[in-house]
Amino acid sequence: MDLSSVKQLRSGVRRAIVAGACLLSLSSGAEAAQSIRVLLSADVPRLDIRADSPLWATDAKGRGQTLRASVQVTATENGFLLNGVRVQTEQLTLHGGEQGLTLTFPRPARNPTGAAVSSSDSGTAISVTGLVHLVRRGKGFLVINRVDLEEYVKGVVPAEVSSTWHPEMLKAQAVAARTYALYQQMLSATREYDVAATVQDQVYRGKQGIDAGVLRAVEDTRGLVVTYQDAPIYAAFSSTAAGLTEDAMNVWSKEYPYLKGVECPFDLASPYYQWKSSFKVDTLEQNLRQQGFSVGTIATMAPLSLSRGGRVATLRILHSGGELILRGEELRKAVGYTIIPSTQFAIESIGQDVVLSGYGAGHAVGMCQWGAKELAELGYPFSTILRYYYPGTELQNMALTKPPIPPSS
Repeated sequence: MDLSSVKQLRSGVRRAIVAGACLLSLSSGAEAAQSIRVLLSADVPRLDIRADSPLWATDAKGRGQTLRASVQVTATENGFLLNGVRVQTEQLTLHGGEQGLTLTFPRPARNPTGAAVSSSDSGTAISVTGLVHLVRRGKGFLVINRVDLEEYVKGVVPAEVSSTWHPEMLKAQAVAARTYALYQQMLSATREYDVAATVQDQVYRGKQGIDAGVLRAVEDTRGLVVTYQDAPIYAAFSSTAAGLTEDAMNVWSKEYPYLKGVECPFDLASPYYQWKSSFKVDTLEQNLRQQGFSVGTIATMAPLSLSRGGRVATLRILHSGGELILRGEELRKAVGYTIIPSTQFAIESIGQDVVLSGYGAGHAVGMCQWGAKELAELGYPFSTILRYYYPGTELQNMALTKPPIPPSS
């Protein structure tokens, strides 16, 4: 960002503070209770559930029963076993009272994309408020937490960023998380859940990590969302841009008018700003085949085109069966998002291993979390930060919004 741009950004601070104060007064009014359905994990064969008081279970036909405060649920061919007692139903809803429920998964469960669900590692418990829906699927069941939207946002903020970060950044993260959730909910009427509790959407760990700073950030922004033409936006965010943020079209081949690249020289302190990584060529070959790509033995791989932000848009892979053109994000998916943190990389060498060196972490579309942290520390309020990373948008009370229009591609 040049000096004039910085001055323009600073000049908007006072106006944004005033506008933010008006919006906050709107958000403090009484709001209709709104819940969201969060997929905690899928393909679960067994689940241990604990509560501070007896549980109430309801089946698909609305028949209810009281259970003791500790229940083991196991999938059976035509329903569930509740502490060894067979219940023939395709769905169960469990309620544990005001203190909620603690769920313990016996092994890493898988979400619909095949990625391990972070909150479901073997022996790891997640405590949630609201209701827990169990839906039979295949040999297991889906575990869906129906929770108040604001409680959900409280669970996302500390899972996505450190609760020790600047209060204005936490507010920006809270508004982005709320906006993303509302956007997905408005477009998910035909699905059994609105969002997944992983990086597939945004990370959610129930009550874990919620502290005074998180509570304040969520309460101070209660009901506020980022809008474009009065509809919630697809509020994408990622860790570290390390340069320009990216146009959504370059990453997902979808056009969002508010997801355009902006300068982001604010994330130099990020531990993910620069990185180096390697992976086995035969692992790449195997994973590409599993994802439906026809590929033989890989000989060479090189960037074919770069985005405006300097990221690898496409690669040319020469292999024993011919040529494969792969998008940068498809390579990340094939190898692993943690192994290739971003598509802003150079190929240093190719042998049995491919060695990459690169910058940044995440898809770099929308808000840069480490950049937002720095902007907050420089004195910018959350409203200015959000308008900077989502150009052409406004802050609005979610009760006043209309459904979004799916993006063109």
